[in-house]
Amino acid sequence: MSPSFLCRRVGSLTNVGKMFEISRTPMHLLLQNTQLLIFRSFSLPKQHSFTVSYLINSCELSLETALSASRKIQFETPERADSVLELLRNYGCTSTHISKIVRRCPRLLTADPEKTLLPKLEFFHSVGFSGPELASIVIANPQILKRSLENHVIPCYNFLKSVVMVNGNIVRALNKSYWLSGQSLENTVVPNIAILKEVGVPMSNISFLVTCHPTAVSQNNEKFSRSVKMGIEMRFDPVRLTFLKAVQVMVETSESKWEHKMDVYRQWGLTDDQIMSMFRLDPFCMQSSVEKVSSVMDFLVNKMDWEPAAIARYPTVILRSLEKKIIPRCSVVKVLQMKGLVKKDLFLSFLCKSEKDFLDKFVLKYEQDVPELLNVYQGKIGISELGLVSVKGDNTVVASQLQSSN
Repeated sequence: MSPSFLCRRVGSLTNVGKMFEISRTPMHLLLQNTQLLIFRSFSLPKQHSFTVSYLINSCELSLETALSASRKIQFETPERADSVLELLRNYGCTSTHISKIVRRCPRLLTADPEKTLLPKLEFFHSVGFSGPELASIVIANPQILKRSLENHVIPCYNFLKSVVMVNGNIVRALNKSYWLSGQSLENTVVPNIAILKEVGVPMSNISFLVTCHPTAVSQNNEKFSRSVKMGIEMRFDPVRLTFLKAVQVMVETSESKWEHKMDVYRQWGLTDDQIMSMFRLDPFCMQSSVEKVSSVMDFLVNKMDWEPAAIARYPTVILRSLEKKIIPRCSVVKVLQMKGLVKKDLFLSFLCKSEKDFLDKFVLKYEQDVPELLNVYQGKIGISELGLVSVKGDNTVVASQLQSSN
């Protein structure tokens, strides 16, 4: 390593000070970090050291990320990489965007900016993408700038345009890596969309599936067709979005996983008819993990004393976060029940309400009766601190048991 490079490297420490939090780091630790950086620079081959320095100073990567990226790419001069960064900036990418792009695909820095990158950027700009929209597409999968314009990028865009129609939705779709992975549209997606049209699924719903859940519509045609047929047999209405949710769950779930999930619900005393009724109400209840289903059912049945059949009538509850949604809301409801302010057999629909609706109807409405209710909801105080107990059968149960679930 040349002395001049070392001087530049040490001098650039002010630029990478954020990595070591210089302003807040004791001097002896700062010196250790400085020595570590100099040692690493000396211990790396010249080409490797230059690459790491460039990634830190020009692409704003951390030392650790730069070292990792330098295993995939090395260069001795900055000209090609500088041209790539200048091109990205010219098309609206900020320093933050560039840092994310380089982290995901460092090899982009050695691509030919004129022959490889520019044609794709020009195309996206020509169809109306610029600034943050264009940056988000590249960040989602920088490899798209290295794919064939004629054979991949343009056909992919034209297909999405024909299905989702609006550029905003195309951006959302392109942010899903599937559309950038080179999968054959003609052999998978197009036939599956034809199946959906055949049974009467509206284009707006197909657009939603293509935009948000591309892997569902890209499954094996035979399996996809079978899932659509099963959805019809289960009396899902193809006009409603729930039909596509059901198809998505069935096409992405193997038979063994499906049966295993059925067994989990059966263990809580639910019949197959009740489980299928849950699926018809909210298909995603069959996508929750076994652990999630078990923990939610255990809390609602054993801590809140709800019958499994009552839970089955509100399957969306299974999808809610136990720590962030279920326990805080149940804590509030438990206090209100013990105060006699709401009925004991309250429907579980309160777990499905929006945040605003729940606060209005169960917290703010009773703040005069229970001033501490908001603190209970926010987890600042436990139910036991209110000195309340609840009666369950012949046994008196201290309400703090509810808190032990958190």
